[in-house]
Amino acid sequence: MRVLIATDAWHPQINGVVRTLSAVRDAAATMGVEISFITPAEFPTVPMPGYPEIALALPRAGEVARRIAEASPDAIHIATEGPIGYFVRRYCLANRRPFTTSFHTRLPDYISARVPVPEAWTWRWLRGFHNAGNGVMASTPTLVAELAARGFANIHLWPRGVDTVLFRPQADAALDLPRPIFLNVGRIAVEKNLEAFLALDLPGSKVVVGDGPARAALQARFPSAVFLGAQQGPALARVYAAADAFVFPSRTDTYGLVLLEALASGLPVAAFPVQGPIDVIGRAPVGVLAEDLRAAALLALNVPREACRAFALQQSWQASARRFLVNIEAAGACRTAASISRVTRVKERPSFAA
Repeated sequence: MRVLIATDAWHPQINGVVRTLSAVRDAAATMGVEISFITPAEFPTVPMPGYPEIALALPRAGEVARRIAEASPDAIHIATEGPIGYFVRRYCLANRRPFTTSFHTRLPDYISARVPVPEAWTWRWLRGFHNAGNGVMASTPTLVAELAARGFANIHLWPRGVDTVLFRPQADAALDLPRPIFLNVGRIAVEKNLEAFLALDLPGSKVVVGDGPARAALQARFPSAVFLGAQQGPALARVYAAADAFVFPSRTDTYGLVLLEALASGLPVAAFPVQGPIDVIGRAPVGVLAEDLRAAALLALNVPREACRAFALQQSWQASARRFLVNIEAAGACRTAASISRVTRVKERPSFAA
């Protein structure tokens, strides 16, 4: 079975969308499912407004059609609402090809933080984009409910996972900094609300891993914080394992894969009680969610690291990939639905259709 995913977010970008798609591809391969991609690497690009380090693709309809024909997919999934997503969507509608989409990013929040565009306008556009497909996938029950309330149709839950082999406790991991070490990992941009973390009066050290357009300004404003830049793979895993608490100040993330990576590393979480942290952690005793982020960070130091690790071990990319494939079948967006049931060995069709 072959699945083609169209995405405007791809390597060398470092974000949750790229990590999710890469991990699901690898997990699906173990089930005999081949996932290929249409990405910005295949087209001319320009810097994305507000994110000059991100390449925005400039696809042409003919090249998109040729790429789809070459892939000869049994199913098409559109992961992002950018130019590539738009052209693949247009192709599918013109050729009456069923397709699914996924909702990864709260664009209305991100856009309104930069330009005076009413959020209602962006939500209206997103609703039209996704409702043209056979189904839209969302990462958490809270996001499923919100999208349903906003008029999105045929919504399916698609949970995320974590690599518990890479992200794990490491007794020898260390950072030569005063303890306790409060860590944040992610894109350094205005929508991540990183200032709320850096402005906290906390003992020990604050460490930030990542890069982005707001890094220079935040480094200048908070010189006592340690900015390690972008990290990946084993280097990133060691930073997680060396910290004492993970502070997640974002109020706009739909999920936050870094939360699971931290927990898999035995690192308790402190965050605001908002979508993302609520869905990932809930009432599990692996972190502290509170509007007083300083208090949450300090209380998180008392959370047993063993509990965090045990919680993360319940998540897996294998399960996430299975649900992704089952959602395609449930949406009626695959030419070979029977093969999905065989490779996933899942008989039920967990749809959260609204």
